[in-house]
Amino acid sequence: MALDRRDDLTLMQNWTINASDTQFNALAGAIGGFTAGVATCPLDVIKTKLQAQGGFIAMSKGGNHPRMYNGLAGTARVIWRQEGLRGMYRGLGPIVLGYLPTWAVWFTVYNESKEYLTKTGNMQHPILVNFCSSIFAGASSTIVTNPIWVIKTRLMSQSGSMQSYPRTGNTPTARPHANSPWHYNSTLDAARKMYSTEGLRSFYSGLAPALLGLTHVAVQFPAYEFLRKKFTGQAMGETNDSFKDQWFGVLMASIFSKIMASSATYPHEVIRTRLQTQRRPTPGIEYLQGLGVSETASGGKSGPDGIPEPKYRGIVKTARTIWMEEGGRAFYAGMGVNMARAVPAATVTMMTYEFVMKTLHHEKSEGQRKRDMVMEP
Repeated sequence: MALDRRDDLTLMQNWTINASDTQFNALAGAIGGFTAGVATCPLDVIKTKLQAQGGFIAMSKGGNHPRMYNGLAGTARVIWRQEGLRGMYRGLGPIVLGYLPTWAVWFTVYNESKEYLTKTGNMQHPILVNFCSSIFAGASSTIVTNPIWVIKTRLMSQSGSMQSYPRTGNTPTARPHANSPWHYNSTLDAARKMYSTEGLRSFYSGLAPALLGLTHVAVQFPAYEFLRKKFTGQAMGETNDSFKDQWFGVLMASIFSKIMASSATYPHEVIRTRLQTQRRPTPGIEYLQGLGVSETASGGKSGPDGIPEPKYRGIVKTARTIWMEEGGRAFYAGMGVNMARAVPAATVTMMTYEFVMKTLHHEKSEGQRKRDMVMEP
């Protein structure tokens, strides 16, 4: 009888033997998204500031306030000078909290949808299957995690030093002073202040353009699956011991698919950022009277309760406002930085996902082999 080697199984092998493909996808997706989020957080901060900047300039007197942020290097210098290393990682907390469930949900729903559509829905065309699965996965992860991304955007768009900008208040996308009720010191502080001053609805600001952004994943992942199959001969998540010889194909598929998706769908990100960074105070907040809120500064008309109405409302009106005040170029503000951030982020996400999936499948095979040796007579 073979020696009992049950103790030879590692904790990972014990877990993978009983884990399902759904659990594999959730874990690999979470690790991939988390790794990419931490690695590219400074670029995300720079991109967010560039996207939101047009709103600050448009609401200044005459709309001729000088630009605070200019390009990747210029914006990085301003952030570093004013806030240091901490400013480059502003919003990292929501990124950590956001990317884990976002990609865990996304990869899980995506792979489950592909299996369901192929077997139950009798949908055989791979591009159509991947397209529909991307939409389902994107909608699920967006709805679940939108509040986290609103907080992240608020934290990233505010600045530690406000001397270069005029007074704050209920102005669209205004950068609040440190003693302002709209200055956020942390993720929890932001969530508390948003809820107390703006209500639950604020956590779903920008949800419509975020859902419109499903067109992004609808382009990216079918393109990735197609290119990965062409370059490596295997579909996403199908890795074996030869993965070390296929990493270049996975890398190229990640880069090209992300460039295609970002170029085609970028304007929705600017619209989403403007909606997410806009603050909407609710009636009855006692400290509003001391903030110097004015109809002119808010860029909109006051409602019946005397509180200025939001400047940006919905996708169409926000797009029209940006076009009228800033021109078509504003829809591509920060796109160069976005490419510099999004392409590495997508590459790190997919490479990490594929590597973790390979590792999990390898550990499962090893665990099953050891277990079979124990059971052999």
